[in-house]
Amino acid sequence: MSSDTAPAPQPAGGSGDHGYVSFEDVCKSYDGRSLVVSHVDLRVEKGEFLTLLGPSGSGKTTCLMMLAGFETPTSGTIRIDGRPVHDLPPRKRGIGMVFQNYALFPHMTVGRNLAFPLEVRGLDSEECRERVERALALVRLEGMQDRRPSQLSGGQQQRVAIARALIFDPALVLMDEPLGALDRRLREEMQYEIRRIHQSLGVTVVYVTHDQQEAMVMSDRIAVLRAGRVEQIAGPEALYEEPERSFVARFIGENNRLHGRVAAVDGEVCEVECGGEVIRAIQVAPCGPGDATTLSIRPERVAVSPEPGLYTNELEAVIEDITFLGDHLRLRLGVCGRTDFIAKIPNIVGHGAVLAGDRIRIGWTPTDCRVLDPDDEEGET
Repeated sequence: MSSDTAPAPQPAGGSGDHGYVSFEDVCKSYDGRSLVVSHVDLRVEKGEFLTLLGPSGSGKTTCLMMLAGFETPTSGTIRIDGRPVHDLPPRKRGIGMVFQNYALFPHMTVGRNLAFPLEVRGLDSEECRERVERALALVRLEGMQDRRPSQLSGGQQQRVAIARALIFDPALVLMDEPLGALDRRLREEMQYEIRRIHQSLGVTVVYVTHDQQEAMVMSDRIAVLRAGRVEQIAGPEALYEEPERSFVARFIGENNRLHGRVAAVDGEVCEVECGGEVIRAIQVAPCGPGDATTLSIRPERVAVSPEPGLYTNELEAVIEDITFLGDHLRLRLGVCGRTDFIAKIPNIVGHGAVLAGDRIRIGWTPTDCRVLDPDDEEGET
């Protein structure tokens, strides 16, 4: 527990090419007809923090429960350190668990709550005492072992729950929406605390959340799930900057989507007709002339009132609304037949030069705009 930085993720001994945790074509059905988890393949390296991110009903918690042993896959294989774990009950998988509701024993002190999993494992009282003190120091709750959970704040209770999950030195920790019951300030504080603890210990973490910001702050990699399938697995920056599917672009951060049809393809650049305009963008999804597609561009990549000829894509837009957000202004624009196109500009002296109702020019480069699969914009958000 004394290491200051997490080791670089390495394959665990004996796990071969599987990774420390692996899902291999895993499916789960509760009724024998519909799949709540559909042919999931993923691997988690030793020491990695991987988040399962998705809306309600995407299958992320079911995946976690199967890994923990509380649910059984309908088909496929789950391995930990190279070994299939279907025949292992939860208590023998050596996994630490943290839940949203803390799951602390209200009649026990903090110290007794932490000592309980050690006593079950047969550790003597002196070893238990040392580990309790060390765990409390890790989560910055020194001296609180004699308090009861009811005497702690929500954030402190969650720290105790994290300490209990780590106290027996598990190689793998699973966290299921552990910050969901906290207010915004505490959530943000605990995100950085969990990240600090992970970097300090180098333990492997699989984390479940529907909160994209939470996933972006803490994770080494993120697996985005939708309707039981993995849409994309990548690091936070790659997911944001290089989404491979329309759902990922829509789910991760604020994003503009323009629907159109491919007019021409020139290498990796496509020309797409959108609302009477022709836009050049980088091809990501396979497509050809005449195919329907969705263009994706982040609001912060849209230049407002650029010098003429500076950008390959330059369009006329109408300012529908302006929202002041402190460090920047959010412009809602009418462009390409839509009135929900967003651009962001810094809050600097003279921003009053743009007003609602103004007609302006906007622009962006082809490399900032991605040609993705058609997106009907229905379903999860």
